[in-house]
Amino acid sequence: MPRVFIPPLLRSVTGGRDIIDVSGQTVTEIVAELDRQFPGIQSRLVEGDRLKPGLSVGIGTRVSARGLSSKVGPDDEVHFLPAIGGG
Repeated sequence: MPRVFIPPLLRSVTGGRDIIDVSGQTVTEIVAELDRQFPGIQSRLVEGDRLKPGLSVGIGTRVSARGLSSKVGPDDEVHFLPAIGGG
């Protein structure tokens, strides 16, 4: 089952939990399951049919460019990451 690491700014929605194991084969399915367990988290992660602007998703050892449609394996770690800008 994928393991989701919850960033500090979202832990108020998860009752302080920072790691949650949830079922799902795509980021969309994982977000839906998180929202089932912790109502309101989806609106903090998703806007329309995409991740919110300024948010990326890391799966395993890579940051995915596919966003919500990214595939997730049963042993993957999922991290929601704020985009880092610079110049």
